This record gives sequence, structure tokens and C-alpha cells, in this order.
Amino acid sequence: EVQLVESGGGLVQPGGSLTLSCAASGFNFGVVDMSWVRQAPGKGLEWVSTINWRDYHTYYAEAVKGRFTISRDNAKNTLYLQLNSLKTEDTAIYYCAQALPSIDMERWPRGQGTQVTVSS
Repeated sequence: EVQLVESGGGLVQPGGSLTLSCAASGFNFGVVDMSWVRQAPGKGLEWVSTINWRDYHTYYAEAVKGRFTISRDNAKNTLYLQLNSLKTEDTAIYYCAQALPSIDMERWPRGQGTQVTVSS
């Protein structure tokens, strides 16, 4: 059974930083592309970033490019997202997900999420 457990969210002031982690189990983490997606209050699911399993190539949404950094540690079965220069519009529940190319993003297996609130 696929299990994804996010942690590291919290309340931070604009301009601040957070590091999110996602502990993965129940599948071969090292051969799966992984993503972070988020859902802001009253809005739909938004793709944030993906990291390729084969060459660790990374991809980012324009809204977070240059501020967020995705990484993975296959030895620890853990996915990370470093969030810098946070803005109020980054407030959302952040989910890690298996980036399965054969299905729509909304159906990607994901964890329960971790809340990030950016507010002064």
C-alpha cells in the first residue's frame, strides 16, 4: 500500500522559509517521479514541482520558480520541498504525490498534506 506522509508545514511570515518533507513507503520510491502539489483555500489543486527519478531533473510552476527547491533522497525514501521568500499567496495545503504520467494530476496518489500559512 502506497503511503506518503508530509510534515514541516506551519505559520511563517512573508519572506520566510520552510522545509517540507514527505516520507514514502509501500512502493519502489527510487523509480517513481515525485511531485508536490498544493491546494489553496477555495481553489483547485495546483501543480508545484516535479523531480524525475532517473536523472533528478526538476520542474517548477512559474509561480514558485526561483523560490522553491524540490529534492529527493532515495536512500531515505524521502521527498523534500524547500520554500523560500514565501508570499501570502503560497498559503495552501501541500501534498506530495506520485507523478504518474498515465493519469490526471487530481488522481495522483498523495498524502494527507501539510498546511503552510504565510501571514504577518
